[in-house]
Amino acid sequence: MATYVLVHGAYQGGWIWQPVATRLRAAGHLVLAPTLDGCGERAHAIRPGITVGTHAGEISQLLFFEDLKDVVLVGTSAGGMVLEKAAEAARDRIGRLVFVDALALMPGERVADIVKRSAPNDVTPLTTGPTKADAESRLFRDLEPALRAWALARITPHPIAALEAPMEPTSFWDHAWPATVIRCLRAANPPEHHQRRTAERLKAAWQEMDTGHYPMLSEPDALARLLLG
Repeated sequence: MATYVLVHGAYQGGWIWQPVATRLRAAGHLVLAPTLDGCGERAHAIRPGITVGTHAGEISQLLFFEDLKDVVLVGTSAGGMVLEKAAEAARDRIGRLVFVDALALMPGERVADIVKRSAPNDVTPLTTGPTKADAESRLFRDLEPALRAWALARITPHPIAALEAPMEPTSFWDHAWPATVIRCLRAANPPEHHQRRTAERLKAAWQEMDTGHYPMLSEPDALARLLLG
């Protein structure tokens, strides 16, 4: 039995991993898909001070308190940044890292340096997220209508510092990690060159999926097979 911890991206919660988590559990594995502070069903707790570092601290503490070992730590989209800091903090508990169409920033880089948005986000002092019109025109476009409506109903603004602040200092890139990078060919962001950089620096296995940015919803069987591989 393997242990999987699945980390969501911006505007999401642990809910986005439901189809994949169900398949991994059916294969006999332990799966945790936590919702990060200020996101999803925890959006009511939004406040200043939520960052990539505090999100990563949640994941590393989860691994400690649940006494998880040899963990397959999976992150998608902005969850890739959380993966970096969480792996750094819980290095002896990590078995493998998987970046699923994910951001993996160097210290000091900003998401805006890499991701080019088609429309500006709706920004408050505490959160950032797509406008309703932008979300309805752009997000989850490759999903069938009922599933797309289900996902759109669950998006929430992301804690602003956890998405817009420069990447925090990290020694992540100084270490060797067993890793896989999964690139979604129909997604505009993160761009291929960014994900290639991640794979090259980590000497990671490279996989591609012919789908959009949300393969855990659009192709859960195929993504689960890659995670099990």
